[in-house]
Amino acid sequence: MDFMTALDVAASGMSAQRSYINVISMNLANIKTTRTEEGGAYVRKSVSFESAPVLSPFDERMRESLPRQVQGVLVRGIVNDQRPFKRIHEPGHPDADGQGYVTYPDINVVEEMANMMTTMRTYEANAKSIEAVKSMFNKALTIGQ
Repeated sequence: MDFMTALDVAASGMSAQRSYINVISMNLANIKTTRTEEGGAYVRKSVSFESAPVLSPFDERMRESLPRQVQGVLVRGIVNDQRPFKRIHEPGHPDADGQGYVTYPDINVVEEMANMMTTMRTYEANAKSIEAVKSMFNKALTIGQ
């Protein structure tokens, strides 16, 4: 793997993790949201990732002569979680139903914080790999002098 491909792989990972941290933040910000524009309580979101080839325009032309299976990360989309809502008895709440229950999103703060920590560590690992590639590149330049 060359230097630029290593940078592209790490950059795709950083971009994917940035998207995931945005979704986690959105979930935490809407933990008590009972009313949305679509109607009903906020639905917890998640990110769907998939592997994708890391190809530069030059790589696309050289694919036949230099086959390789280097994969990066691509955000496939943001999907709604299928968990059922939480129903809490709060008769005085403006969004309470006839029986006094309010529908809240099923967002677990501990789970979201664990996801956030994992995402941050993954982002940092990708940043460190970019730093390592830059260091190797600089050392290779000094060897050539």
